Amino acid sequence: MVSTSSIIFYILSFLSVYVQVFFLVTFFERKNKILVRKGVISLPEYPGVTIIVPCYNEGETIRGTIESLLDLDYPKDKLKLIIVDDGSKDNTWQIIKEFEKYPNIKVFHKKNGGKYTALNLGLQYLDTPFVGCLDADSFVDSEALKRIITYFDDKNTMAVAPSVVVYEPKNILQGAQKAEYDMSIYTKKMLAFLGGIHVTPGPFSIFRKKVFDDLGPYRHAHNTEDQEIALRMQEHNYKIDHCPDAYVYTVTPNSIKKLYRQRSRWIYGFIRNVIDYRRLLFRKKYGTIALFTLPSGVISIFAAIFLFWMLGYNFFTFIYKKIFIINTVGLGHTLKISQNINFDPFFFSTKAIFFITIILYTSVIIALLIGRGILEGKPRVSFDMFYFMIIYSILAPFWLLKAIFNVLRSKESSWVLEREVEMPKKQNATTI
Repeated sequence: MVSTSSIIFYILSFLSVYVQVFFLVTFFERKNKILVRKGVISLPEYPGVTIIVPCYNEGETIRGTIESLLDLDYPKDKLKLIIVDDGSKDNTWQIIKEFEKYPNIKVFHKKNGGKYTALNLGLQYLDTPFVGCLDADSFVDSEALKRIITYFDDKNTMAVAPSVVVYEPKNILQGAQKAEYDMSIYTKKMLAFLGGIHVTPGPFSIFRKKVFDDLGPYRHAHNTEDQEIALRMQEHNYKIDHCPDAYVYTVTPNSIKKLYRQRSRWIYGFIRNVIDYRRLLFRKKYGTIALFTLPSGVISIFAAIFLFWMLGYNFFTFIYKKIFIINTVGLGHTLKISQNINFDPFFFSTKAIFFITIILYTSVIIALLIGRGILEGKPRVSFDMFYFMIIYSILAPFWLLKAIFNVLRSKESSWVLEREVEMPKKQNATTI
């Protein structure tokens, strides 16, 4: 008789495989429409764009971020930068003031109120048809803005997200994140094809000014304002696209503690935003975001926790049985039996659970390879792909559980704690 846990496993596994197959079918149907350009491009015209950079205790990173924006291959009279110091306690404000001499840069210092308040201050001075934001721990490729602007040739497109790339991972943990970010290029583009993007990431998403004119400014949104504004846009049927060859480089958390804090905040924000926008769920008129993106996100959270519990339960059951056998027949007899055991294909596991697990991990590898193929021009196997699967299989359930626990307690995570990540003071972002 099949146990309840096995039934749940089969259901969650089917849904997980379904999502991956759905993405694969979309990829093979639309792969010829994935535009990846190399080198310098030119535009017939250059619309005005304002980039808002919110800062809090970014003394180690802000100079490189601003200089990468100044190095954008875009007419300086068409590019405006608004740098907002949100009450930093370090030397961020002193560094920002050095850029006041540039005619296209405005700098502001305000009392700490959170990232969304810094962004909204910038929106008050907006007088260009396009606006974007850039997190102060990221820097942009010189061609990124031009490539994104080409997507606005479609008058229905209201926002475009870039491809976020991990900059020179220094350890195994950052290598695992690199694989994850590479895979997200693939999943983000597939969601764009399906009209189901639910996040316009802080690193260099570009919007039409009309979005904020019509829908209002950023909201606190549980410290995940980039998710909330995307869901608000989806609710009003505003198209969000993804530009796979607009590269934004970011330095990711370099320790388990920092990664744990970041992901707990992300998942907490996702769950709370889903609750806030529950009116969208399973409503056909809201399309992919309601019928696919949000439901699959919620399912993936509980699937990861359940699978972690199931693996842990099976592991401890195995250990318990071995200890019971040793206590019953003795260690010497057990070792003697083990020495006489020879490998026989007959004993190879043929349980459905084993094969489903293989299928799930294979689908992840395929997604990783496709994402890397979009980024680098061809799929490439590397150790960081395996670091990703091993490390995230172990760590992800903990930050998922933490996020759920925080939701139950209504305790928000703080993005301020993540500002410890260091970035090289100046990077020359070369065009890929």
